[in-house]
Amino acid sequence: MKAVTFQGLHTPLAFEEIADPTPGEGELVVKVGRCGICGSDLHMTEDAAYGCKHGDVLGHEFAGEVVALGKNTTGQKVGDLVSVIPLKSCGTCEHCRKGAVQWCRNFGLQGGGYAEYAVTRPNQCVTLPSDLTLADGAIIEPLAVALHGINLSGLRTGDKVLVLGAGPIGLAVAFWAKRYGAGKVAVQDISDWQQQRALDMGADVFVVDPENPVESAIQGLGGEADIVFECVGIPGLIDQAVNQVRPDGTIVLLGLCTKPDTIHTFPMLSKQVKLVTSAFFTVQEYEAALAALDTGAMEPRLLVTDTISLTDTPDVFESLKKRTEQCKVLIAP
Repeated sequence: MKAVTFQGLHTPLAFEEIADPTPGEGELVVKVGRCGICGSDLHMTEDAAYGCKHGDVLGHEFAGEVVALGKNTTGQKVGDLVSVIPLKSCGTCEHCRKGAVQWCRNFGLQGGGYAEYAVTRPNQCVTLPSDLTLADGAIIEPLAVALHGINLSGLRTGDKVLVLGAGPIGLAVAFWAKRYGAGKVAVQDISDWQQQRALDMGADVFVVDPENPVESAIQGLGGEADIVFECVGIPGLIDQAVNQVRPDGTIVLLGLCTKPDTIHTFPMLSKQVKLVTSAFFTVQEYEAALAALDTGAMEPRLLVTDTISLTDTPDVFESLKKRTEQCKVLIAP
């Protein structure tokens, strides 16, 4: 099959032919219809912390058609259109039974979406309703990541919300925050490329002021935020968020930062700020994200700016390592 593979750190991905996958016992093969390029995919090719190996096929935001079943595989049938939950798990432990599969001892991140076919398991597949497309199925994962952060934040009706970062996760947070009753939502970034998209997805205000980000955000919101969502993952933003949140407010970390960050705890302690970290999502949140699309939410579809082929993926992937006007790019194998 055709696939795009990891070649090494700081090295472009390669388009090549590799062996077709064969499902083992309890597994199935999905013909990939759409796969999103995630910001974490970009980081995986630049940071050894992720542990990628030569020849790995990245891509964990994907949906497709079930085309083959391994021995003793139940729960799906050939021809089903599914969105793949990219969290590998045993499916039987206490965490899995509760839907918190990210805490399973057998947890691992499902890749394989940058290819024509991928192997997964039935407990990771959510059948797509007839009204949803494979493109819809490929954006459920980032929507679920954002929803998990919202659920951990303690968001209350009328809260002032500040979202740092206008990437797909930040924009999805703005969507959910408004949907869940936030009084005012501001999205802050260092460029205005995603301004209209942010406003269309639920933000009331878009703030761009790299020179004076703290005061500009407070002015845009009409006061300090009740909750700040850090959706970028670069050193320094936690300190910035502390200065932007109200006393006894909450900061939720969704941005994945693999570099050391110095945090000045005195301002945080002085304001009694709650710092919450958010990792992955639950199965229930994945299903809730799917349900939002199925019941008519159109805003999340605005995340998708481009759909590309596998052959174009290595070049587009490299271009996304620099800031561009693209938001969510989908691959159509």
